Amino acid sequence: MKVALAGDTMLGRKVAERLAVVAPTELFSDELVAVAHEADLFVLNLECAVSERGERWPDPAKAFFFRAPPVAAQVLRHLGVSCVTLANNHALDFGTDALLDTFKHLADAGISWVGAGVDEASARAPAVLEAAGLRVGVVGVTDHPAEYAAAPGRPGVAFAGLWHAPPPTWLLETIGGLDTDVVLVTPHWGPNMVSEPVPQVRAAATAFRAAGATLVAGHSAHVFHGVADSVVYDLGDFVDDYATEPSLRNDLGLLFLVTFDVAGRLVRLEGVPLALDYCFTRLAAPEEARWITDRFRRACAALGTEVEVVGGRLVVEWDRP
Repeated sequence: MKVALAGDTMLGRKVAERLAVVAPTELFSDELVAVAHEADLFVLNLECAVSERGERWPDPAKAFFFRAPPVAAQVLRHLGVSCVTLANNHALDFGTDALLDTFKHLADAGISWVGAGVDEASARAPAVLEAAGLRVGVVGVTDHPAEYAAAPGRPGVAFAGLWHAPPPTWLLETIGGLDTDVVLVTPHWGPNMVSEPVPQVRAAATAFRAAGATLVAGHSAHVFHGVADSVVYDLGDFVDDYATEPSLRNDLGLLFLVTFDVAGRLVRLEGVPLALDYCFTRLAAPEEARWITDRFRRACAALGTEVEVVGGRLVVEWDRP
């Protein structure tokens, strides 16, 4: 079974303006979509609400608010997305009404979600996907902001304070309690615009693996990080309208394809180099791919992981009994 993984997918603001004048098939190149369709399942971080309603979250310190139009759900369908995580710092940017609309638009498009719900229990609940004879449990959680946390009787996100404490018991029990062939934990964690996982992220990843996660695939930094011990520390960005930081090159990224064997064991990861143009994502050109390859190799080497280049893809393999 092959699972595609993508990081922060922001379909609001200027991307939403582009969606008002182009078809939902026009945000990604055909070549990239073809790569995504190689997978049996596709999971990504949807970093916006999908709605035409709502008011901005009343926080004077909050700088960015992301809301996509309903047609954004068709963008996800075009990509073949199976499930999104909404556990992030933008799910409630336009309040409860917009979050509830997001659930409806995803459901109407046949897309599952984790990491947010109408109350605390539903926000924390995993999703179970099936493909190629395997069952995949998906758990979504965010370590910021606490103000967006769901509560009994209150919609919001699955929040876990990972900055200064170990993962809470409820989260570890959710991971360990999944009776599925594969357990995918997808946390929105750590600070933005850092080039490597910070200590609290690495500690949380270790705890998730010990609790029973087959694979941990994180996001939040806006740049891809290295891979080690069945952990993709940060998937990077997938589509957005963000300014480019020259040294970190958040306009260059990766789409990850992860292969599991018939027993649900992780055996191979392929990183496909991407270029994020303004509100449009495509496969990277050769010079861009060279930069991505060099950076990914160095990031993985720092974590003790070797990367090979096979057919233009960045490959990590695991020896499994």
